[in-house]
Amino acid sequence: MATIARLPKKDRQTRLVQYLKENPFATDEDLATAFRVSIQTIRLDRLELGIPELRERIKSVAERSLDPVKSLGIDEVIGEVVDLQLDVQGISVLDIKEEHVFTRTQIARGHYIFAQANSLAVALINADVALTATARIRFIRPVKLGERLVAKAVVRSSSGDESRVRVETRVQNEVVFSASFRVVRAAAWEAEPQL
Repeated sequence: MATIARLPKKDRQTRLVQYLKENPFATDEDLATAFRVSIQTIRLDRLELGIPELRERIKSVAERSLDPVKSLGIDEVIGEVVDLQLDVQGISVLDIKEEHVFTRTQIARGHYIFAQANSLAVALINADVALTATARIRFIRPVKLGERLVAKAVVRSSSGDESRVRVETRVQNEVVFSASFRVVRAAAWEAEPQL
């Protein structure tokens, strides 16, 4: 983005609208940093433009684009699902809080980052039961307390009862984690085992 410091208000607001189209999960703090203004200025701009606060923007995106999760309970997905098109793609958001980090370092525990990606990959599958068969993961940089993880999952291919799902997790525009999952659809326990 071009230098934004000292833009006239009208120009700043025009760029703010465009920025939020590209980054709908940006916080007021993120916006204040990007536009080099105070948080209060961002809030006033949002109010003038009729742009809701972050939680309302997330809820609005979710209401427009969520298919019902079949393979998991929605409360079993780690993070807040804001977009879900079964067998196509999905997005979830997870704010890293005290309970997610190591006390001494304030760095997020890896299993939360993995769990967000894995549960989103499974939730994406249009089946009553879907299980992760394999996962290839890569932690790119540590995630810190207070950062917002935005995970995007995309079904790369499907064949029979198997799908390959790619997940990238970002903090703002920086990729911090990536994974490739092989997810299989399993028939709900059709018959009980013979004794």
